[in-house]
Amino acid sequence: MSKIFAIGDIHGCLEKLEELLGQIDIDRERDVLVFIGDYIDRGKSSKEVVDYVINLQGQYHNVVCLLGNHEQMFIQYLGGLDEGLYLGNGGISTLSSYEIFLSDNVKKRKVKISEAHRRFYESLLPYYETDKYIFVHAGIRPGLPLKEQTLDDLLWIRYEFIENEKDFGKTVVFGHTPLMSPLIEKNKIGIDTGAVYGGKLTCVELPILKIYQA
Repeated sequence: MSKIFAIGDIHGCLEKLEELLGQIDIDRERDVLVFIGDYIDRGKSSKEVVDYVINLQGQYHNVVCLLGNHEQMFIQYLGGLDEGLYLGNGGISTLSSYEIFLSDNVKKRKVKISEAHRRFYESLLPYYETDKYIFVHAGIRPGLPLKEQTLDDLLWIRYEFIENEKDFGKTVVFGHTPLMSPLIEKNKIGIDTGAVYGGKLTCVELPILKIYQA
């Protein structure tokens, strides 16, 4: 039986990601590797993390990369939208990793990234579903079928989802909200443990519910 390895919010923490991948015993042909989103921002190595994940896509047969709210903000920023929102949420560190530096007298500028990176950001999925699990960046709004969920909720929802004890039909594996330790409940598994804030980067192996951390 194939296994699923889901990794929480990386936020530019390349060293922790490399250490974490070194711990897990993954079959490159059969198993599934799921990234829950937020590869970039706040940490020092956002571009390098994206390079690393793109490289993994070439090495592993089943790599699923989800969209996080920080990638959404970056995409909007690249399109000239919501500059203040992005820069105020850790975006400057990502721009620095791309060697893009904003001077005080420049409010808007055309930001260019490589075609490979642009394709990566544009390919990110809003969620990933199996027969037993729903993988999503932030969570889902209780009471709505998955296909009726808004992208805003999938990327930004917090306590309306986290504090809900409803049976969602499948176990929801999510990140987005930093926790002191992985949250393991009947209806949800939270794996953002604040790697960029000095916490650990977390991976959960399913279905056995084994936790790996770096």
